[in-house]
Amino acid sequence: MLDLTQYGITMWDDATIVSFRKTLLDWYDSHKRDLPWRKTKDPYAIWVSEIMLQQTQVATVIPYYERFLTWFPKIEDLAKAPEEKLLKAWEGLGYYSRVRNMQAAAQQIVRDFDGRFPNQHADILRLKGIGPYTAGAIASIAFDLPEPAVDGNVMRVMARLFEVDYDIGDPKNRKIFQALMAILIDPDRPGDFNQALMDLGADVESAKNPRPHLSPIKAFNAAYLHDSYDRYPIKLPKKKPRPLSWLALLVQNKEGAFLLEKNENRGLLSGFWTFPLLEMPSQAPDDATICQLFKANYPCQIRLTKRTFGMVTHTFSHQKWTVCLREAQLLEEQAELPDKLKWVFPQDFANFPMATPQKKMWQAYQTKANKD
Repeated sequence: MLDLTQYGITMWDDATIVSFRKTLLDWYDSHKRDLPWRKTKDPYAIWVSEIMLQQTQVATVIPYYERFLTWFPKIEDLAKAPEEKLLKAWEGLGYYSRVRNMQAAAQQIVRDFDGRFPNQHADILRLKGIGPYTAGAIASIAFDLPEPAVDGNVMRVMARLFEVDYDIGDPKNRKIFQALMAILIDPDRPGDFNQALMDLGADVESAKNPRPHLSPIKAFNAAYLHDSYDRYPIKLPKKKPRPLSWLALLVQNKEGAFLLEKNENRGLLSGFWTFPLLEMPSQAPDDATICQLFKANYPCQIRLTKRTFGMVTHTFSHQKWTVCLREAQLLEEQAELPDKLKWVFPQDFANFPMATPQKKMWQAYQTKANKD
């Protein structure tokens, strides 16, 4: 067990811990959010919700969650799903490695656990894409195991409760909050305890607009009692995302179809379809150079139109894209395109998985075209 005193933290006595648990759970019983994944003990459904909720707002997740379980109702369905259907189900949620890892984990479950979600914390933790938080959430909610689920919301609440003078954004400090939760978690209702802290951290104890005077646990909160609330949690600023400039070419043939390219590279947006993209310096080259660059990378000759469509921006966690849109007409192409390139009519775009930057590009193009 981690010695919390070396981090300047004094744990409460047993009576205070029991009182804290009761106060928190009484509040949760009266104020818990009505969410679809809280109406089941199915570990598969709970797993889907927890992965979707990473980096994504609850209101956004609900329709994705319901559709995902309709498309892939069992672990076996997820394990054998074709890539395009998998990406289509996740389209717009971002952080697409999440769903790829989910499929790999589903395949692990089919292979190693006969298709049944493992019910031991250590086994859950071994699944692809499942870290300590998600393993704790599934173990406690689905199987009533007293395992902490420590996410950003929980660390923020803990930092204020005990005036923790350590950066919650530094991974090496996670063990402090994990140790606090291991002591505090209610052994009889661990899932509800974890979810109560999540709800509290997402609302009353939020990062941007906290309302500590309304918190059900304010009597236990050292930062509130000592008037040091504004100091906690300690969190150093993140690195700014790296800027990247792209030129997107909306190439149309005589029939009115657009050229789409499948991203076959590993990593960001792998497997998604987009208009051809050329990485550009901050200042775009002239039209003749653009056409030459396009011909060097694609089996087509094009002519740029004079219409302009402005810029599209999109920020990922580590990159900020600025995309210049240019319209082009096909002049000549090779007889056969490689598999990663297709001519697609706009009415068929819905059949292809497209990430948010591509949707933004198409929306900007349509908006301008409709005005013209």
